[in-house]
Amino acid sequence: QVQLVESGGGLVQPGGSLRLSCALSGRPYRVDDMGWYRQAPGKQRELVARITAGGREFYADVMEGRAAISRNNAKNTVDLQMSNLERDDTAVYYCNAKVTTTWGAPYTYHWGQGTQVTVSS
Repeated sequence: QVQLVESGGGLVQPGGSLRLSCALSGRPYRVDDMGWYRQAPGKQRELVARITAGGREFYADVMEGRAAISRNNAKNTVDLQMSNLERDDTAVYYCNAKVTTTWGAPYTYHWGQGTQVTVSS
């Protein structure tokens, strides 16, 4: 059974930095894209950044230049380093992975439980 567990959220001051980490467990057959999404109160969940298995990175416009996503394919982990954080970055951040659990099975998307990031002075 595939599970994603996030860590690294917390309270940070405006202009500060934070690093989120996510570990995938369950030893699936294949892990494709991994990424981070966020959801602020009263808003829809939105993409922050994602990275392909080959290392190609994609960022939401709002995070361009302020975030760096990385992954370790051997360990099935994905990290998100965020800097120059703003109050509008306050949200629950969710890890996401596109996974094929066994050979020949269709891929499915899996979500972590989320980690709270609060940007406040």
